[in-house]
Amino acid sequence: MKAVITVVGTDQVGILAQVSGACAQAQVNVLEVSQNILGGNFAMIMLVDLTQCNTEYTAFIQTLTEKGKQMGVDIHVTRQEVFDAMHRI
Repeated sequence: MKAVITVVGTDQVGILAQVSGACAQAQVNVLEVSQNILGGNFAMIMLVDLTQCNTEYTAFIQTLTEKGKQMGVDIHVTRQEVFDAMHRI
């Protein structure tokens, strides 16, 4: 299964490192990353592969949600098919 991780918040050192590190700990493979700094705000979208994830999907979401709270950014994980359906015109 693939998922889309979105991260939005005030720019600071280490956001990409911490999010990708949490993915690595869970054996989640990062397939693609796009990030920008927009007027001091950090925005990132990651496409990840959860096939080898060593934890339940909901636990992985909770881990990233808590990581986001610790860093002061919003992190959301959405299954790719749901993300695609939500953004289809």
